[in-house]
Amino acid sequence: MSQEPNRSGLTRRAYLTCGGAVVAGGLLAGCAGGAGSSPDSDAGESHSVSIEPMGEVTFDAVPERWVANNGSWADMGVALGLEPPKAVWLTSRYHTQYYDAVPGVSVDASDMVPLYQDGVSKELFYELDADVHVMDPNFLMNRFDGWERSDVDEIEENVAPLFGNCIYAQHYPWHEDYRYYTLYEAFEKLARVFDRVDRYEAFEGVHADFQQSLSPVVPGEDERPSVAVTWGVGDAPESFYPYIIGKGTGFKHLRDLGVRDALANTAVKDFHGSRAAIDLETLLEVDPEVLLLRGYEAKSADEFQETVASFLRDHDTASELTAVQNGDIYRAGGLYQGPITNMVLTERTARQLYGVEDDLFDRDRVAAIVDGAL
Repeated sequence: MSQEPNRSGLTRRAYLTCGGAVVAGGLLAGCAGGAGSSPDSDAGESHSVSIEPMGEVTFDAVPERWVANNGSWADMGVALGLEPPKAVWLTSRYHTQYYDAVPGVSVDASDMVPLYQDGVSKELFYELDADVHVMDPNFLMNRFDGWERSDVDEIEENVAPLFGNCIYAQHYPWHEDYRYYTLYEAFEKLARVFDRVDRYEAFEGVHADFQQSLSPVVPGEDERPSVAVTWGVGDAPESFYPYIIGKGTGFKHLRDLGVRDALANTAVKDFHGSRAAIDLETLLEVDPEVLLLRGYEAKSADEFQETVASFLRDHDTASELTAVQNGDIYRAGGLYQGPITNMVLTERTARQLYGVEDDLFDRDRVAAIVDGAL
């Protein structure tokens, strides 16, 4: 990889370090002041937040410009009332259309940069010039060739720290030696980084009310459907990447709805560990009552039914599946869920599985918190 570009001056991190008083009075005034601030730190003063695997990370001032690993963290930033991150790993998997379900909340991701572009360029981190990179360094080093500890150290030293944990799935073997965080544990950590704990606490209240609304919706264990979650390959899928419903944030909506995992007690291995696909014959052996397919969130519900579901209904083998015969084939929701998108997806899935008609969370309250009206 090439050396750091000639930037004719201090790095952004050095500027924040040596010019804290100026930054606090200018650039960050709108980010940390008013309704969004909390007593945990002052905008112009350093503060530290701990998260595994980094440990304690010190910030010279409240970050302003940021990069997120994925839509889980990006959505937390939206909930905190931040400007969207300048980049996420794959922009195609940050489904901002979920915000359409919450009037008053919207995100323009048209200028958002994908970090993954045929690999991950270290130079791009310099170009983005962020104040914090909200991502797990072990994800960088274990999922992509060319990234070593020395590369992470260089970015942290010359650009900005990394702060994050791979929370969306708990099946990666390299993540066995340090703790995971639940969605709201991670959300609180990020709120402390951006000095917006008050908004986190407000969302925690909305989530508690949401859980209370959800409780009577979920039927008894014997009445809950068996669900298979897979990633379909193309609009005419005959191969599927299987997902065991685990503890990551990407499965929170399904855990909260109490579904039974049709794949959990079979010989099928989770995709995160095996990277292997299964065919329709294997899926027919499992024969789930509900088939939830990932990879189709860019389609509307109607588009999904008219393409993917229609193909399965007309397929000789797929048409024998109980889920297909009963019309219980749905989009599974994205891998990456934050506090807002999780409630949207949980409610959507409750409508599909349990026939829920009423709203299960207070959309006006969510929009007010995002706007800073606490």
